[in-house]
Amino acid sequence: MIEITITRSDSDYIQSFEISGHAFFAERGKDIVCAGASAVSVGAINSVYALTGVTPEIEQGDGFLRCVIPEDLPKVTFEKIQLLLEGMVVSLQTIEEEYGSHIKITFKK
Repeated sequence: MIEITITRSDSDYIQSFEISGHAFFAERGKDIVCAGASAVSVGAINSVYALTGVTPEIEQGDGFLRCVIPEDLPKVTFEKIQLLLEGMVVSLQTIEEEYGSHIKITFKK
């Protein structure tokens, strides 16, 4: 199962997210749950960089991705990043609604 943890601040802003595991929905290379979660999460990170110039702290491995948003950003930049990450969450939740036995999202503060 793919497990996703979205960490929010006390103000409910996304500070980081972590994705780990494998969906095991289909064989490697044909797993649409894994492909969808990967595309959405990596696309969000790429969008943050391309649209704001901010490079998040990234850690990657086999079946693992962690992204931490830097602190002390200008307000307008921070707001853009939050919008992009909230869009990522909506997309991941859409995948979870359809394939909940293969992907789970948890929120923590």
